[in-house]
Amino acid sequence: MGGEMVDPEHAASGDVMLSWEGREVVAVRLPRLSASLDHILADLERRHGRPLAQLDRKTKQSVVRALEERGAFSLRHGVETVAAALGVSRFTVYNYLNREGGLSGKG
Repeated sequence: MGGEMVDPEHAASGDVMLSWEGREVVAVRLPRLSASLDHILADLERRHGRPLAQLDRKTKQSVVRALEERGAFSLRHGVETVAAALGVSRFTVYNYLNREGGLSGKG
């Protein structure tokens, strides 16, 4: 997901502190959610072995379902980002979401 380990002394308020036997040992700085979507899309490309835009329609639909399950469309511009990665229009992404009874009007 693109997190970064940070020395506990340099932890910021939004970092997640991890402790071992009562002692803070590392802080994890999580990326912005939009950066996480980029990581998820890159991971999906690696898993499929090709750019997402080259996938067939059925596989693109399954990618959209997986992204919905991971909350990709709750992000601002999530639909636009996914549509660009898949090489389809926003309308097509909404159709994929509606076809599966998914969210509509988000993004």
